[in-house]
Amino acid sequence: MSTTDTSTTTGPADGSPSGDGPGAEAARDARELGEAGSQLSTAPTETVVPGSFGGNRAPGAAGWLAWTGRELVGWTRWFWRQLTSMRVALILLFLLSLGAIPGSLIPQTGNDATKVAEFQQAHTTLAPVYEKLGLFHVYSSVWFSAIYILLFVSLIGCIVPRTWQFVGQLRSRPPGAPKRLTRLPAYTTWRTGAEPEQVREAALTVLKQRRFRAHVAGDAIAAEKGYVREAGNLLFHIALIVMLVAFAWGQLFKSEGNKLVVEGDGFSNTLLQYDDFKSGSLFDVDDLTPFSFDLKKFTGTYERTGPNKGTPRTYQADITYSEGADGTPKRTSVQVNEPLVIGDSKVYLVSHGYAPVVTVRDGKGDVVFRQPVPMLPLDSNVTSQGAIKVLDGYRNAAGKKEQLGFSAFFVPTFAGAGKGTMFSQFPALDRPVLALSAYHGSLGVDSGIPQNVYQLDTAKLKQFKNAQGDILKQRLTPGETMQLPNGAGSITFEKDIKEWAGFQVTQQPGSDWALAGAIAAILGLAASLFIQRRRVWVRATTGADGVTVVEMAGLGRSESAKLPEELGDLAALVHDRAPSAPDPDPTEPDPDIPEPHAVPAAEGAEKQ
Repeated sequence: MSTTDTSTTTGPADGSPSGDGPGAEAARDARELGEAGSQLSTAPTETVVPGSFGGNRAPGAAGWLAWTGRELVGWTRWFWRQLTSMRVALILLFLLSLGAIPGSLIPQTGNDATKVAEFQQAHTTLAPVYEKLGLFHVYSSVWFSAIYILLFVSLIGCIVPRTWQFVGQLRSRPPGAPKRLTRLPAYTTWRTGAEPEQVREAALTVLKQRRFRAHVAGDAIAAEKGYVREAGNLLFHIALIVMLVAFAWGQLFKSEGNKLVVEGDGFSNTLLQYDDFKSGSLFDVDDLTPFSFDLKKFTGTYERTGPNKGTPRTYQADITYSEGADGTPKRTSVQVNEPLVIGDSKVYLVSHGYAPVVTVRDGKGDVVFRQPVPMLPLDSNVTSQGAIKVLDGYRNAAGKKEQLGFSAFFVPTFAGAGKGTMFSQFPALDRPVLALSAYHGSLGVDSGIPQNVYQLDTAKLKQFKNAQGDILKQRLTPGETMQLPNGAGSITFEKDIKEWAGFQVTQQPGSDWALAGAIAAILGLAASLFIQRRRVWVRATTGADGVTVVEMAGLGRSESAKLPEELGDLAALVHDRAPSAPDPDPTEPDPDIPEPHAVPAAEGAEKQ
């Protein structure tokens, strides 16, 4: 029968009372464990701040200079230790996360300058305070950059020495067994008839089969396992650095532009082609990926019935694109969340709307304007508004050059006259209607002030009026024409209604590195949380009675119930190769105790 016994010790193995307190006992345990209990982690040791690094100051100027130099060096080293400590790194990481909150709640100049201007007009008291604090450009502010750089330096200063220390641990062998294995958290022992060398050889084989790094150290086998924990810890922090670098690289060299393209039109990836464009501070126009594409057709289908009526089922832009100046044209489709990738650029489909084709004629019947006019959607049913601007080529009935403007309201599915307001009932082109009101005069485009292409500047415009003196406005269905009064011309809503697609072209360098860093950080964190680094020792010595005594003990970086279980499994495997010696039979004479001398029989006694 095996006499294996596993126990967790909390006091002296000899049973002596520990009246000197837990602190002294812990110190005694540390002294006895020695190297065996050290370097289970590469975390730096916290140091106490001394009152003065310079010590006693010698008299004279030379003494003062020497003392000042020692003070500066000492305080610099102390500050560096604090900055590169894990505690400060976590504080900086928390501050970075906290500092990013205003960037999500407050409009940012780099993302939407219009919303920033609206916020400043609506909050005249808060806006100057936010401006001084840099809350309208959080990610480029001085305080956010300071936190970012300090966190970067802290992580590097923390990782580099720990990495070298970890490499040194990998190159070295597990430390030898402490003097008293009974003081370790997990311990077991038994007696065996096998020789000590046979026990050590069996233990070495078992430990290596369980992927322990093991070697013979004196009368014991020293083994260690769980280096992946520290490797995962280092991987997590290195991944954080990779993510920080990728984030900074992406913010400095990124570009993002939007372009509305009507069916039949095209786009070339140059700065002048964009409707709006923003980029990082180090971005150069030459970094734009050379490509172009034409929008052949946009297809949108929608749910007709049920609770999701009107929800898009298909959003697809069929395009023909080419890379470079002389690239071979290729056909493809761009869908939501399925961008077209060309070099470092990604082309996303982000919006959709309608562009009714209108024809404007002057009083003589000559065509002065004929093209699709994109309308801006106002709701999910694509109720849209826009403006038709005739800038050149028009002359009024008197032959004088003039500009025309039409305020337009478009619905793809009209409910019908007398059935409510002018709002679309469905996003598809079931019953399109175009409502117009006409103006003439100056559109104000020559003032040099940018205008909204979807709105009219009516400051220098006059509305047309009908014969009754009312404002001229009319609802048109495809093919219908609205006549302007006094022979001023006409406008026709053509039956050809085109659709447009809004594309967003982005270049975000470092995004792949950021993704790789995030995945590596998750893997490293999982390894550091779920893998325990532990050491096992197996000692085999010959007892006073000549029988081999086997001792096995384990030590982990932290308290865990798995360590005694693993030690029990290892002990069972070693025990199979070095089984327990049989207990001595109490009926057999002990060879160490001499047998009593025979007493001679008395004379005359009867012999049996």
